Amino acid sequence: MIKRKKLGQHFLNSNSIAKSIVSEAKITKNDVVFEIGIGQGILTPLLCQKAKKVISIDLDEMLVKDAKSKFSGIDNLVLKSGDGFKTKDVFTIFVSNLPYSRSKDAIEWLAQTSFSHGVIMVQKEFGDKLLAESSKQRKAISIIATNAFEITLISKVGKNNFTPPPKIDSIILKIVKKNNLKKDQIQTINKIFSYRRKTVKNILKQFNKESIIDKRVDDLSGDEIINLANKILEK
Repeated sequence: MIKRKKLGQHFLNSNSIAKSIVSEAKITKNDVVFEIGIGQGILTPLLCQKAKKVISIDLDEMLVKDAKSKFSGIDNLVLKSGDGFKTKDVFTIFVSNLPYSRSKDAIEWLAQTSFSHGVIMVQKEFGDKLLAESSKQRKAISIIATNAFEITLISKVGKNNFTPPPKIDSIILKIVKKNNLKKDQIQTINKIFSYRRKTVKNILKQFNKESIIDKRVDDLSGDEIINLANKILEK
């Protein structure tokens, strides 16, 4: 179990929650579904029943091997081992019980990727950052997520629905793609938040740019932070 914890793996063990995730994904026979984190395969066959094709990937080669044995009779399933955030696969819907240790990576990767919508399960604490409305509670990932997606809270999921149980509850979110962000925009937004106590004027000085704006990052709207990142990136 040491490796499982290192990878942030907590396997969903509730069939009713798995069914509700797949139902919320609104999958049709025209859709290609991408699943990161096969886990014990609770979502995978349900996704295959609805989709044209399911691509399911996991870093843990043993889990992929188990899934290949368990789901050998499913024709529309492609199983891979590797890092899903480095893939070039094309898909329309994303569904994942995200590994807790990779949630931020996942959101940044999805912000750069073209797809229609998705349903994700994340640790409640991380989900709260994505949904944060107060400027004091916002993080860089809050700005990235709300610019890239329309985010809706579907339901809360108690920690006892996982094996092994995590220390904190989870939430299910629906994400609908609004905008694609570029990698350099994401890196710059992260950098801006490392200077969040400085004024816009002083932040821009770090990048040899000028401004007369004395507001701090917490005083800016999400769109203003995106505009600030774009201004920093201007040649």
